[in-house]
Amino acid sequence: MAVPDFQSLMLPLLMLLGDGREHRFADAVEALADEFGLSQEERAEMLPSGRDRLIRNRVGWARTYLGKAGLLRAARRGFLQITDRGREVLATNPGRVDMRFLERFPEFLQFRELRHERSDTQTENAGPPISATTTDATPEEVLDVSYQRLRVELESEVLDQVKACSPSFFERLVVELLVKMGYGGSLLDAGQAVGRSGDGGIDGIIKEDRLGLDLIYLQAKRWDSSVSRPEIQKFAGALQGHRARKGVFITTSGFTREALDFAKSIDSKIVLIDGVTLARLMVDHDLGVATVRSYEIKRIDSDYFSEE
Repeated sequence: MAVPDFQSLMLPLLMLLGDGREHRFADAVEALADEFGLSQEERAEMLPSGRDRLIRNRVGWARTYLGKAGLLRAARRGFLQITDRGREVLATNPGRVDMRFLERFPEFLQFRELRHERSDTQTENAGPPISATTTDATPEEVLDVSYQRLRVELESEVLDQVKACSPSFFERLVVELLVKMGYGGSLLDAGQAVGRSGDGGIDGIIKEDRLGLDLIYLQAKRWDSSVSRPEIQKFAGALQGHRARKGVFITTSGFTREALDFAKSIDSKIVLIDGVTLARLMVDHDLGVATVRSYEIKRIDSDYFSEE
């Protein structure tokens, strides 16, 4: 029997989690391999890149999409658990759970729209979006679209991991990200500054540059619910109390429209970083991710072949 596609793994994975307990992802992969009766050769089959087992990769994609639809969650790092919504889905005895099925959930539609927006941004003024299966697309176009898809999925996984980490780990993560972005001087200096204030709505203070010519005040919230206007007002008031004009508010969730509008309307410069942006910055600055394969696209050097 061949390794099943990731959509065929969605319902079995959800049913495996139906007992409500936390399941280690690696154990879930093996359990599904047993359920589908995969041979040792099929279990060991690798992706063309040779970087991951095919069955593990496909269960990972099933996990990602079910998570985006709110049917399962990362209980903690490396562990999965069904949600109340997932239990409700199982109670209806669905014959199949696939991408079309997941479109009934607004969170999944929002995720799909985000992917399309990212793809459209990358291919602006380049004509209609190109599918990886479009027959008239050039190999380079197909590669670019595939890269963008992998990038968005990676960012989604990164954010899930951040949400599952402890508050202290999230605090260190924020420090490391800002240092990688060029703020805070040394990691030691930044680490001493963040998490020490706890004063009037300020979670930490970090240098704007390596010379410390100016300071940036920080607020970091590892939340699931959106940050509303009162939280930003409280942060802005704390900035005024410290006679500061620059602040960064980082959250793993998002901001309400009222919060975004308020941040734009005040004199203090407050940068709002939501979960999606946080994950994107982490990938951009190689924090929590590792390069597994690189491709170089080469073209003919016409100057070399010129005999003039």
